[in-house]
Amino acid sequence: MTYGPHQPPLNAPPPVVIDVGRDAKVKALIGGSVAGVIGVMTLYWAATGQVTGGADGAPAGVVFGLIFLAIGLLPIAAWRRLSRPRRLVFDGSGVRWDDPRGKPWAVAWGELSGVGISRTKQVRTQPADYILRRIMVRLDLFPADLGFRARHPDMEHLWEFHTVKNGYRLPLGSNPKYIPVIEQAMRQFRPAAYLGVRDEGLIVGLV
Repeated sequence: MTYGPHQPPLNAPPPVVIDVGRDAKVKALIGGSVAGVIGVMTLYWAATGQVTGGADGAPAGVVFGLIFLAIGLLPIAAWRRLSRPRRLVFDGSGVRWDDPRGKPWAVAWGELSGVGISRTKQVRTQPADYILRRIMVRLDLFPADLGFRARHPDMEHLWEFHTVKNGYRLPLGSNPKYIPVIEQAMRQFRPAAYLGVRDEGLIVGLV
């Protein structure tokens, strides 16, 4: 994916790259492994009578173990999607989403009036009232002119996604370490367009 006639200046600093695909694979493997181990151990304890709660404890332990075992197997079932290479790249020409097997796009800096980061604190409850807290990170892009949408049909799936208005939102997952990297890239390549970080509150739900 290129920027067409827009090319980085010869003296431009090196690109800033966020490897979203690699990070997603690592997190999925770690999370799946932990959940799988919990599931297997719980099933073992239930089968050997080591679950507390009397006669009702063993069935409950089996159900609990099967749930966590299923969670542990999810990365295997979704491995093709998780292993897809995806990179967010900032350079002297603009910002682009490298996604060879998905929906890649590229935008020149001159086409954007502003670029910001939005984050949401997400609290989700899992089986046995386990609480998972994480920060969801998104990149928000705002067009500089009304013709932007017509020139970029490849980005239509991001238009006003979630709660953003008159702009595009790219979800980047739950890695807050992306925030300082994006801030560095914006201050390096397009400081005048950087809108900073916006907190959008708390979301509570079930996994």
